[in-house]
Amino acid sequence: MQSLKSKVLGAVAASALLLGAGTASADNVITVNATQIFGTVDPAKINDYTEYMAGVNLYEALTTLDGSGAIQPLLAESWTASDDGLTWTFTLKEGATFQDGSAIEAKDVVWTVDRLLSINEGPAYLFEGILSVGSVTEVDARTVQFQLEKTYAPFLTTTPILFVVNADLASENATDDDPWAQDYIANNSIGAGAYMLDNWERGAGMTIKAYEGYHLGWNDQSIDEVRFVITNEEATVKALAAAGTLSMSADSQAQETFDSIGALEDYRIEEYATAVNFYFKLNNNRAPTDDLNIRKAIAYATDYETIRELILPGEPLSGPMAPIFADAFADDIPMPVFDLEKAKEYVDASKYAGQGPIDVEIMYVAGLAFEEEIGLLMKSILDTIGFNTILKPEPWNRMTELAGDVDSTPAINQVFYGATYPSPDTFFFPQYHSRAAGTWASMEWVLSDEVDAMIDAARATADVAEQNAIYKDLQRKLVEDQVGVFLLTQRSKQAFHNCLQGFTWVPMQSFEYNFHTMKWVCE
Repeated sequence: MQSLKSKVLGAVAASALLLGAGTASADNVITVNATQIFGTVDPAKINDYTEYMAGVNLYEALTTLDGSGAIQPLLAESWTASDDGLTWTFTLKEGATFQDGSAIEAKDVVWTVDRLLSINEGPAYLFEGILSVGSVTEVDARTVQFQLEKTYAPFLTTTPILFVVNADLASENATDDDPWAQDYIANNSIGAGAYMLDNWERGAGMTIKAYEGYHLGWNDQSIDEVRFVITNEEATVKALAAAGTLSMSADSQAQETFDSIGALEDYRIEEYATAVNFYFKLNNNRAPTDDLNIRKAIAYATDYETIRELILPGEPLSGPMAPIFADAFADDIPMPVFDLEKAKEYVDASKYAGQGPIDVEIMYVAGLAFEEEIGLLMKSILDTIGFNTILKPEPWNRMTELAGDVDSTPAINQVFYGATYPSPDTFFFPQYHSRAAGTWASMEWVLSDEVDAMIDAARATADVAEQNAIYKDLQRKLVEDQVGVFLLTQRSKQAFHNCLQGFTWVPMQSFEYNFHTMKWVCE
């Protein structure tokens, strides 16, 4: 039998090969582990945390945001909006270039948006009914205009994810069968980001290198190269740290791994509040969680305190949104409680009562130790009140595939979801609106006309007080309907080598992984 020591040594050796150990490299090279694969680097298709981790480094948008969530200029130096909020005009920064050295112009923004809307994947659903092909026009080389089809209050907050593509280079690599150069952009970075795609071993890792002509510049402490390694093995992450190779860990490692790495002389563990929530996403349109009583039973059968304090550190969560957007937060919703007696009452009141044990699947990311622990905890509880709980570990890419159809989405799904853009809308439209159904974020399959109407009303009003009132009612409605189980707001932990400094959490999906803002402070 292979010993644990030999397994760990093998894992380190494999990682060394992936990371190019022993080869000539740039001055400041860091190694980062992630627990999910990079499914795509195409900015028109990215939709999860690893993909945005790549996007924010390979591409630039008109705007970005700071650690407080405030929108900041990036490729656009300024912008104006018409009084009715339907016309937005952006002036591009002079001198910024794509990674082939060509100037960024308004035509590139036009082509990028038309491409996104035509492919209709990734973040395109956010602009359904808001923008269509032709809605964005070039005024002159440095001025681009967005003509919205209706009022869309969160519009400016979504602009950081409109990553601009080099239209000329893409067109050179397009074909009659592939007019948007999807094959080419799937394998190459053609943006204006701080880093260029250097190497990508699907399912194993990725290397990105600094673009020397990046418009925000570099200094001697800047990160020249980032090497991502994909691993769910806690032993591998600990071994990389023990060897001094790990620069930054994922935030989804087991507590024991953080304890082990934190004990090493050259490492620190940083802990910080987030707006990332952890849910049991309950499929509202598939048995047995199509029954409100069953959904209530699962919520009451959840041991929140044990999960938050012993398995996954976090703050209590009362509903679908954390209080990061304080004015829109419904603070009158009580915190969920663990009450097994009430849980059994709801099971007995359901349409599935009296038919023997009720089959219910719990899907989670294979290899994530804490999600397996949560699954085992839920099984130990649910099986005592009339369920036959089936644990379903799956690779993340398989989970996202199953989420594409209501009939293949399991009843219970362990999923993190955080702000994709800095607006309360980010917690409601992508997760609960019918037009967003069919993604990993919307595994609840709520499909409610009433919920849709509330979300649409909040998006359509420019009256902030009215908008916040709708959001509060919406939270109450989603909790009343128990569309999911609201477990916690994650309090993230990550391991850092002491030489890596400058990490700042940002309330937008993976934007804290902007490596241009970080520094390697050691000689």
